[in-house]
Amino acid sequence: MIKNQQMSPSFQRHKEDFAYCERVIKKHSRSFYAAFSTLPKEKAMSVYAIYAFCRKADDVVDEESDLKALMQLRKELELFEKGEEIDHPVWRSLRVVFQTYPMDIAPFYDMLTGQEQDLTFRQPKTQEELEDYCYYVAGSVGLMLLPLLTDRPEDYQEEAIALGAAMQITNILRDVGEDLENNRVYLPKDVMAAHGYTMDMLENKEINANFIQLWEFEAQKAENYYEKSLHLVYNMNKDAKKPLLLSLLFYREILNAVRSNDYQCFEKRNVVDKRKQLELLQEANGLLS
Repeated sequence: MIKNQQMSPSFQRHKEDFAYCERVIKKHSRSFYAAFSTLPKEKAMSVYAIYAFCRKADDVVDEESDLKALMQLRKELELFEKGEEIDHPVWRSLRVVFQTYPMDIAPFYDMLTGQEQDLTFRQPKTQEELEDYCYYVAGSVGLMLLPLLTDRPEDYQEEAIALGAAMQITNILRDVGEDLENNRVYLPKDVMAAHGYTMDMLENKEINANFIQLWEFEAQKAENYYEKSLHLVYNMNKDAKKPLLLSLLFYREILNAVRSNDYQCFEKRNVVDKRKQLELLQEANGLLS
């Protein structure tokens, strides 16, 4: 839990609101929490608030499938932009964040656009469509976080978007089976066709040479984005480098977890175990030493 010491008055005043946001991230994303909880207190609290907003949008789509509720969330964001936010821990926390850091409201709207795409979901026809979607639901989050991590957020937007895309493609490759159960196929039609993997094969959950080639094609896209975003890590403020690098390494390792389980991403949820997380922590220390 968030402790009282060494907080500015605005964060101290809203410590219970930020504690609410911390509970949200701890419940829904252990790896993200493990990485960013190592930031200085107020920056970590700010990450929790941003995550809680994104989770709020996710839940409207994943749990409620309610376009009306999503439009209501957009209206709440519009009120927030006007300084008239509703009385809720997420909005109260975000107000403190926006008063403390040079935040840009545009990525928050972009995130909601991405969630609307999920509500009106159609399988992407092309790789370009998939990566456009990845910007809206994940690259936008990278842009939200940038002002907490660097004094020059405008200089590193491309790398932040790349990291978001890498993580979203990783999510897609980890969750092929789960998404299929929810009638969602994020693998682009043209990429499936190019690798000879049909919808019948997918619906039958076939892990064959075609599937592995298709999966590795997307994994290489993600790994290229991770490589590009390493430039971001090394140019962040000193206190942000390690949390950001850990987040990158933890997420990238999910791809290896799937590989080590023979690409079984239909019946198994692949995670990075504690032993591997400790190894990655040592790797991060070495890279930053």
